[in-house]
Amino acid sequence: MLPSLTRTTAARSPLPGLLVTAAGVALATAVNALVPAVSPLMAALVLGALMTNLGLSSPTLRPGLEFAARGPLRLGIVLLGAQLALPDVLALGLPVVLLVVVTVTTTFFGTQWLGRRLGLGRELSLLVATGFSICGAAAVAAMDGVTDSDEEDVMTAVALVTLYGSLAIAVLPQAGGLLHLSPEAFGVWAGASVHEVAQVVATAQAVDGAQAAGGAALTTAVVVKLTRVVLLAPLIAGVTLWRRRTAAPSEGGRPPVVPLFVAGFLAMAALRSLGVLPPASLAVLKTAETLLFTAALFGMGAAVRLRALLRTGRRAVTLGALSTALVTLVALAGVTVLA
Repeated sequence: MLPSLTRTTAARSPLPGLLVTAAGVALATAVNALVPAVSPLMAALVLGALMTNLGLSSPTLRPGLEFAARGPLRLGIVLLGAQLALPDVLALGLPVVLLVVVTVTTTFFGTQWLGRRLGLGRELSLLVATGFSICGAAAVAAMDGVTDSDEEDVMTAVALVTLYGSLAIAVLPQAGGLLHLSPEAFGVWAGASVHEVAQVVATAQAVDGAQAAGGAALTTAVVVKLTRVVLLAPLIAGVTLWRRRTAAPSEGGRPPVVPLFVAGFLAMAALRSLGVLPPASLAVLKTAETLLFTAALFGMGAAVRLRALLRTGRRAVTLGALSTALVTLVALAGVTVLA
């Protein structure tokens, strides 16, 4: 009996899975260092999926991997708030802030509508809508934290963010030149439409380099992008509230209107805006945030079964293309109106 009990306890321990997750984070970080175009989050997701689908995982790893997919995610979202300084957002002016709100709202609801028309599931459509309208993989992971999404849906949404955000790096600077946009106007367009923060930076830097703009496009693009990130908290709270009202009561009770990690996100943003956080701490918090999100995506990837993922491949790629076109054109229309 005692040896059996020992084996059961060991099987439930999260330590083996957490150690593998740490190794996955280290490897994903190395991949990003070698190939900067591949974010550590996407690398971790792929590595986790490869581990499982190549038969390298085991039940012993499952408790730690499941914890990694949830715990680090919530803490990472809290730390994400430290990157937001509300005075910088307000300095953009009301017209630009309204442009961001309209673009995010249109993309979020429009993408879900398009997903239904394509016959995709509600959860996948919601994740894609969140990632494309807010801030890519981090937003997908955050929304997954308050829904019942399958890990295959998470991987699909993150893969689409990576694919179409990478295309934007190549296409948008060329389009901006053809449209004769100023560096500042291009920064607004890129910040309001490109999916990941890192992709926004790469896109804007291409224009600054080509036009010798002295960082005008990059500075504007990053602040506009962070304005989109601000909307992550009310978006998640809104989805949670809607599901509280529409879901059938369960024995576990309904989730809170504002999840604890969203409240932490808002609190951290408030501390940054009030100047409480020392400037030297921001880089440390940013690194910690990236590592936590990378761990979460590795854990999510380890739950992916590629056969199930491939069933929705073509329709999901079509949704990503349509959603990218939607966010890009709505943002461009706003920039044109403001010009």
